[in-house]
Amino acid sequence: MNEVTRKNEKDTVTEQRFLISDLCELISQYMDKEQVKEVYNAYLFGAQAHEGQLRASGEPYIYHPIAVARILAQMNMDVKSIVASILHDVLEDTPATRKLIEKEFGQDVAHLVDGVSKLTHIKFKNKIEQQAENIQKVLLAMAKDIRVIMIKLADRLHNMRTLGALKPEKRRRIAQETLEIYVPIANRLGIYVIRHELEDLVLQAIHPLRYRVLEHAINKSSGHRKELIDKINQALGARLVDMSIEAQTVSRKKHLFSVYNKMRDKRLPFSKILDMYALRVLVDSVDDCYRVLGIVHNLFKPIPGRFKDYIAIPKSNGYQSLHTALYGPHGIPMEVQIRTQEMDKFAESGIAAHWLYKAPDEKGEITAHARARDWLTGILEMQQSAGDSMEFLENVKVDLFHDEVYVYTPDGDIMKLPRNATPVDFAYAVHTDIGNHCVAAKLDHSFAPLNTPLYSGQTVEIVTSPASRPNAAWLNYVVTAKARSNIRNYLKNMQADEAMSQGRRLLERCLKPLGMRLDDVKKENLELALEEYGFSDIGELLGDVGLGNRPPSLVVRKLVPERVSDGESEETKEMKSQSALAINGTEGMVVSYGRCCYPIPGDQIVAKLSKGRGIVVHRDCCKNLESSSQRKKLDKYIDVQWSDAASGDFSCEVKLEIENKSGLLARTATVISDCGADIENVFMEDRDGFSMSLLFQLKVTDRNHLATIMRRLRRISSVMRIARQ
Repeated sequence: MNEVTRKNEKDTVTEQRFLISDLCELISQYMDKEQVKEVYNAYLFGAQAHEGQLRASGEPYIYHPIAVARILAQMNMDVKSIVASILHDVLEDTPATRKLIEKEFGQDVAHLVDGVSKLTHIKFKNKIEQQAENIQKVLLAMAKDIRVIMIKLADRLHNMRTLGALKPEKRRRIAQETLEIYVPIANRLGIYVIRHELEDLVLQAIHPLRYRVLEHAINKSSGHRKELIDKINQALGARLVDMSIEAQTVSRKKHLFSVYNKMRDKRLPFSKILDMYALRVLVDSVDDCYRVLGIVHNLFKPIPGRFKDYIAIPKSNGYQSLHTALYGPHGIPMEVQIRTQEMDKFAESGIAAHWLYKAPDEKGEITAHARARDWLTGILEMQQSAGDSMEFLENVKVDLFHDEVYVYTPDGDIMKLPRNATPVDFAYAVHTDIGNHCVAAKLDHSFAPLNTPLYSGQTVEIVTSPASRPNAAWLNYVVTAKARSNIRNYLKNMQADEAMSQGRRLLERCLKPLGMRLDDVKKENLELALEEYGFSDIGELLGDVGLGNRPPSLVVRKLVPERVSDGESEETKEMKSQSALAINGTEGMVVSYGRCCYPIPGDQIVAKLSKGRGIVVHRDCCKNLESSSQRKKLDKYIDVQWSDAASGDFSCEVKLEIENKSGLLARTATVISDCGADIENVFMEDRDGFSMSLLFQLKVTDRNHLATIMRRLRRISSVMRIARQ
């Protein structure tokens, strides 16, 4: 590659990113000559593969891989990572194959390059699905080798640095994706140096004017704030010398995105952001951290409620430090962070600070690697239970975006959970089986509902029962990805089992008029039907019928073609006039009830097969159904009737027209409650000032129960009219 003419010092800094000689000089500081040679060979391979390709800015494409490699080299990443970063786009954008890369640079590099590459040869329905599939691919590759995500983060960082060459709409889309996915991943892995720069670049891309205004305001206020930091630094430095504590003090400026977020979330003007600068004290040991904390609090008055001990209880990404806020000179609040040198390295580079592929620490210290591995194990569990890439991506986002609460198990162990987590989240965090079988929870030794938000310091105890099962309602309030994916997976399997059972019932019912059962169907007929429908076994066919995707009468014609012809034979007519299917009200997820007519036991009903939902039961008089004569011609309708043993609570609607008097709503609600019915919802409409309409959604057991409620409501003198909807 030709050297670029350097015009001034600023250009030199910019162009160093693109020079292979500068990259080799950088990595030679921690690699041997053979490794540097391997990196150079990767550059020659990449330059040849990308020859003639240009980026949107007009630069040769090879500039980008070298810039990505330089970002990783500044974090002292290993030689395989550097080589893979130079080659990370060759599979996607050039004719080079994985086999060729594996032959030239080894299996590890080929795996890393393949993990970072997008799925370009698959057609997707839309951009969102494509994004979900690509991110799923990267995360699963990351779970096997965490260097994949390090390369991807460096790739995204350089792309964000060079967004200026793209159209505004594309800039905003890439920036939004970065904020939703890559910033939280960098935070989760503790790589703050990348996270902070990505956040600032996102703000610059999405809100360029706000970025420029804030940048100008911060630069303008730098002098005054820094003067205060210097005064605190001098006072603290003198006291540290007196106490014979070796320490290094540095000032830290709050990054721009953090300032913007604080102003937006707390609705503060820029002048009220008082922790723009903070003092960071670096010492040699944990013991010195707490000694320095005592000195700081002795010198300056601490602000109550602003002390955080992340050394005793590290953040979920392994970050450790002591944070305290105090009133500095002139009473202006200032923040002080106290940590060891090792903690500071980790705070900047996260998992890259203690490289994953080195031998583990003999002391068994809590490192980023162990925490990252725990999270990645959870990623694999989510992938196994997720239905598709969209659901997987949703679960990952839920897991990435959270603040934390710290609660205790009955044994006194500390559990970290996201903000607004519930006892159900806690149960699944302890063990999947405990989550699946939890029935109640005790918070600080007192029973509490399972949807109660947890707060730091609480002791949580889960009560379980072998007969208990996950409830679909839990999905309305759980916040952890593990709880959500396990509940969905269980319900999905339960629905599949119920669909198979329902499908068998429907087929047996169609076969009964022919004097047959499902077991009597010839094996060759069954195999032909399975082949035609594309199923591998009868369980899949039964599930498909049970979910309403395939009318049972049509399936029976395939299973016993010798008994049922396509014409209107006597046996075909007999199939259509078969006995009604009994509905118990407890069938589960493959039988639902129309929200248009709210059928309840005692009503004349009819069922309609609905794709993906199974049987949907309607009242015979429902306006959304075809006429009775038309239904007989359609295979999607099934004759059903309520079983004598029908049980459960069923929704229905009752509309009242009443005089507009004070206290009438409370009175009607009391009558309904006294009759043993639950009110799901109530809607009110003022008609003419003298009367109003009340629409109650109730839970009743059957038609007789509803009739009792309506008779009691009619006795209220102010009720002018009452009718079931």
